[in-house]
Amino acid sequence: MIMSRIEAPRDEVTGNLVDRLLTALPAEAVLTDPDVTVSYANDMASFCPAGTPAVVVLPRTVEQVQHVMRIATELRAPVVPQGARTGLSGAANASDGCIVLSLTRMDRILEINPVDRIAVVEPGVVNATLSRAVNELGLYYPPDPSSWEMCTIGGNIGTASGGLCCVKYGVTAEYVLGLDVVLADGRLMSTGRRTAKGVAGYDLTRLFVGSEGSLGIVVRAVLGLRPKPPEQLVLAAEFSSGAAACDAVCRIMEGGHVPSLLELMDRTTVKAVNDLAHMGLPETTEALLLAAFDTTDPAADLAALGALCEAAGATQVVPAEDAAESELLLQARRLSLTALEAVKGTTMIDDVCVPRSRLGELLEGTERIAEKHRLTIGVVAHAGDGNTHPTVCFDAADPDESRRARESFDEIMALGLELGGTITGEHGVGVLKKEWLAREIGPVGVEMQRAVKGVFDPLGILNPGKLF
Repeated sequence: MIMSRIEAPRDEVTGNLVDRLLTALPAEAVLTDPDVTVSYANDMASFCPAGTPAVVVLPRTVEQVQHVMRIATELRAPVVPQGARTGLSGAANASDGCIVLSLTRMDRILEINPVDRIAVVEPGVVNATLSRAVNELGLYYPPDPSSWEMCTIGGNIGTASGGLCCVKYGVTAEYVLGLDVVLADGRLMSTGRRTAKGVAGYDLTRLFVGSEGSLGIVVRAVLGLRPKPPEQLVLAAEFSSGAAACDAVCRIMEGGHVPSLLELMDRTTVKAVNDLAHMGLPETTEALLLAAFDTTDPAADLAALGALCEAAGATQVVPAEDAAESELLLQARRLSLTALEAVKGTTMIDDVCVPRSRLGELLEGTERIAEKHRLTIGVVAHAGDGNTHPTVCFDAADPDESRRARESFDEIMALGLELGGTITGEHGVGVLKKEWLAREIGPVGVEMQRAVKGVFDPLGILNPGKLF
């Protein structure tokens, strides 16, 4: 039924759809100019097809979202929910004839409660905006994706995003306590709780986290907060091989240390950051490990961690002297993906996560894959989680190089599964990894997940073509 709507004359279908939407939406919330709507067609992922939306809707209220979904159900129109479109899997890409439902204007922080340690927010709140707001009250919202200055909380929930601090504080899913969700037919459902504990019924809240907009539209979130930790100090350790750096990671975790950050940059990434920002990072290193503590005595913790790095073969260990120097090192890490994109103009960013004990094998395998395909592949990793981002740099205007880039990307995912890992640690599946999801979870897993989708979205109008 969705296809029959799309194949009908476009002006007739679109005109009827727009007229129905405008019965309860202000004109400024409904965009139909093709030159404008095309800018909402895709997120930041490469090799992900995107269709042409029929209309873009920018609601400001829950009632407006409900209206959109009721019309979509009535007309069997596909709906693609979007946040800031900083995703890297094509999960926010439009499909032909769809309603793009951009939630960026629902951007209010509704409540910050220091006693209950919760924040209640709309989906369009930018991650960094929330983080700064709670910091002013002595609180802390830990999830911090690299795009935190742009990405929205709704998008973070949809993709179950992570960030630099996950090694100590965990990912987005661990901070979503409750949700208000508009279902495919326009009904409003609340899940979860505001309380510190609660186990009533199935955990539907967790089900929506990472569902990529395929089960419902998140319109409000209750988020858990923590007390604001002390300012962290960072240490940089240079290694003559990736294997030695990964050995240091294993020693740190086995020793019971709990760093607030444990990140790895390989030599390709270090060079790219230097070329882009002239930061003076040591290009003689094969791997640079960044570690941080936000404890009451971070200098002592860094000293203990530095000793483990030296035992693993670090050629140099340099602790930051203050917060400003620490921030400079972290800025180098945050620039990694931007710097790698500048190498050739286009990147494919993998998101393979493996057991920490096998991190070295993934790095070595990725290097072999890069040599095999004659490509530049830089690796930056949340090393403390085993979550790596091998980033394939290529010229999108070169068909052969583009083909080799896609093949190398797939080979890295296959390697991750062979090592007991997963195809995505924080970026999601979207369009990019649909086939690989099926390989990872198997036919029974796919059948069960499709059954769940059918309960929430029996007409298949929510973000069609994603995940499965």
